[in-house]
Amino acid sequence: MKSISKLWSLLALSLIVAACQPSDKSEATESEESTTAEAAETVEESTETVTFINPNLATAEDLAASGLSAELVSQITDNRPYLTMTDLDAVISETMDSTQKAALYAKFFVPFNLNTTPEDDFKLIPGVGKRMAHEFEEYRPYVNIAQFRKEIGKYVDETEVARFENYVFVPVELNTASKEEILAIPGVGDRMLHEFEEYRPYSSMDQFRKEIGKYVDEKELTRLERFVYLKEAE
Repeated sequence: MKSISKLWSLLALSLIVAACQPSDKSEATESEESTTAEAAETVEESTETVTFINPNLATAEDLAASGLSAELVSQITDNRPYLTMTDLDAVISETMDSTQKAALYAKFFVPFNLNTTPEDDFKLIPGVGKRMAHEFEEYRPYVNIAQFRKEIGKYVDETEVARFENYVFVPVELNTASKEEILAIPGVGDRMLHEFEEYRPYSSMDQFRKEIGKYVDEKELTRLERFVYLKEAE
């Protein structure tokens, strides 16, 4: 009788354990689904498209929408173009601390020339520290942005490389640059592309200034000069 009683006890215990298992599994599944949903939401937030603003080209309204004071907006527009982000950072640093600037520069920047910018200045780019600034400098001279993608792509993924491209540029050779390379210059559209190509071959930068100066004012001409160069005759 004792054996039968013991057997019934074991059977009852097994049924209790079995009954508990679906509940535990359900809770685990819910927790797993919740974690997955949170992860998906995080990825969606991190890949959200950011409207990037070039301070030299943005309207006063766009600058104000970036969180800049009316006084700072006026100061920026009155003193454009800024030939380097370092110059503009000096102005912004007068009214913003490092945390505010980091948030602003995530969507607001004057692109750096990859071939001439001092290594330490690259650290103004959000997410670029000492090591990455060194890698930016390490592969000079860059002949095109494709080379930048290849070299920096050794250290970060494609998404991060694409983000970095908002902050840098490689000057294009006036007489040999493709349509795509010229159109990649900030502020250059189809009309200006036509004018760039119309006067080829350029014999000097003075000729470029003379011809393109027919279509833009002196400030815009100064800004455009940053993005082009002429190969020396062999």
